[in-house]
Amino acid sequence: MLPEVLAPPQDPHEWPEWRRQIEAWRRDARKGYDDSHYRLPRFAWTARCYSCALLMMWDAAFYDARRGRFKVEELVKSARRTHGGYDAVVLWHAYPRIGFDDRNQFDYYRGWDGGLDELAEVVRRFQVEGVRVFVDYNPWDTGTRREPKTDAEALGELTRRIGSDGVFLDTLSRGDTSLPAAMPNVAFESELALPIDGIASHHLSWAQWFADGEAPGVLRNRWFERRHMMHLIRRWDDDHSGELQMAWMNGAGMLVWENVFGSWVGWSKRNRDTLRAMLPIQRAMHRFFVEGEWTPLVPCTAERVYASEWRLGDRRLWTIVNRSDRAIVGGPLMTESEGGRTFDLVAGKPISRSDVSIPPRGIGCLLSTPIGSVDEGLRSLLAVQAGRVRSDELRKPVVRRVRPPDSKPAAPIGRMARIEGGRYSLTTRFRVRECGEEGYAGFGGQSYPPLHSIVEKEREVRVEPFAIDEREVTNEEYDRFLASRREPPRERPAHEPAVDVDLEEARAYAAWVGKRLPTESEWQIAASQGVLRRAEKPVWEWTESEHFDGHTRFCFLKGGSWYRAEGSDWYADGGVREPEFAAKFICMCPSLDRSPTIGFRCAATVA
Repeated sequence: MLPEVLAPPQDPHEWPEWRRQIEAWRRDARKGYDDSHYRLPRFAWTARCYSCALLMMWDAAFYDARRGRFKVEELVKSARRTHGGYDAVVLWHAYPRIGFDDRNQFDYYRGWDGGLDELAEVVRRFQVEGVRVFVDYNPWDTGTRREPKTDAEALGELTRRIGSDGVFLDTLSRGDTSLPAAMPNVAFESELALPIDGIASHHLSWAQWFADGEAPGVLRNRWFERRHMMHLIRRWDDDHSGELQMAWMNGAGMLVWENVFGSWVGWSKRNRDTLRAMLPIQRAMHRFFVEGEWTPLVPCTAERVYASEWRLGDRRLWTIVNRSDRAIVGGPLMTESEGGRTFDLVAGKPISRSDVSIPPRGIGCLLSTPIGSVDEGLRSLLAVQAGRVRSDELRKPVVRRVRPPDSKPAAPIGRMARIEGGRYSLTTRFRVRECGEEGYAGFGGQSYPPLHSIVEKEREVRVEPFAIDEREVTNEEYDRFLASRREPPRERPAHEPAVDVDLEEARAYAAWVGKRLPTESEWQIAASQGVLRRAEKPVWEWTESEHFDGHTRFCFLKGGSWYRAEGSDWYADGGVREPEFAAKFICMCPSLDRSPTIGFRCAATVA
């Protein structure tokens, strides 16, 4: 089996023989190949899916938690301005939240405010905008609540119910045969490198962390089946120039992934401008990339400049990359067709042989056509490219602590323990996860970061004298609060901790009794002094620790709970935990933030 990237020899004089070898391999490998899935009209969109976004459903740019509204049209409009628009989105839902309680991956789609009816409307709104929608499948989710049916049946039911177009196969190189049987109208995209024998049944796949050399290599699966769409991605990298250039040389697509499970890894202005230059050409010249005669690494006249040639009838198109840090200005790069016209499709204008210009580490695109063969599609593309403006520089979001609700100093109320104020040296323990700890995950440039180990962070804190409840707020106490708001009681055991309460509801109760939530430092100090009593069936506890970066809202839970999801390291933290341990909890929406394993206790600043 050949590697995922067919790397050329270092010596350009050997490239003609290398091309003959990979052409011979393709002829042999396609013997007996069944391309019937690619000929089905319902899957024609997959070959045109050049730009796909992995979208965290809780991202504030997409979901307005205060109003309970998905901002589909606003997101699509913004993406057109910043990245050239999306052809598809993956609605990412459960990880890294899944595992705090028994809810499974399908519950995280059903559980959004409005349920599946609202989600179906979100899918419809994307499709009206010309954007296809994938849902996510986590095959490793085997330790939470089980469905009364197989995963394939549950996933098929979900896709039909909401009308989604595709399924993203998280952590998989391919799906098993039960998936297409349960979802014959759905396209599948694998995360890991797709083997050759999976191409027939998988219309798309990721090219994730694929290695490339100085001279861009050929994507094996793209070479084998030109209608198979591949999306290049290095999720933790700050610079995506390498992926963009490999995609450009292979007629392939890009995955735009900036909110990586709550850690912001935004695209640079340079990368966004490159993608915005690529996408209109790929969409308008689509037939070149799926039907044209593809010759990789045709001769170029400039050093460290490489090109693929695509012939379609009497027209020739070249996708060009400049690997050097200097601009290419003036002089012919490619051989033009005799008597034809040449257009610079990036600049959106006709040019002469001496007008070629490519920025440092940038891309170029030339089209050679016979005189008089300029059609309306080409005119439209030239107008779009000529009118394209460079995007603005975007600031990297900063994680900021949200100011807690104001509270006045008060005397201890009820059974509270008083804690002296002063300076404390605290050690906090976190499990290394892709969502990061207090800020963003620090995995820049790493393919497979060292996940799941325990890290310790030391800090000095100063606290005012405070009092904290010796035990959690109970159902009986919380029911009195509900009665004051003329809401029905919850009919739960009176003396067990009040759970299924979100952060705002816990804050509201605390304010009602003249208290507030404890900060994570106050909770840890009190627990370390042994003054906190835990229920027989312990639960995680909310703390006043909300953070927000404009995209992801989160806080820290303390104490651990009776529940632990077994079977995968991808699950969130479970089990009873020592006072020093903190779990990062991403806030999504009220219905999903309410958990049967999360309760709370109150605190008060002492006068």
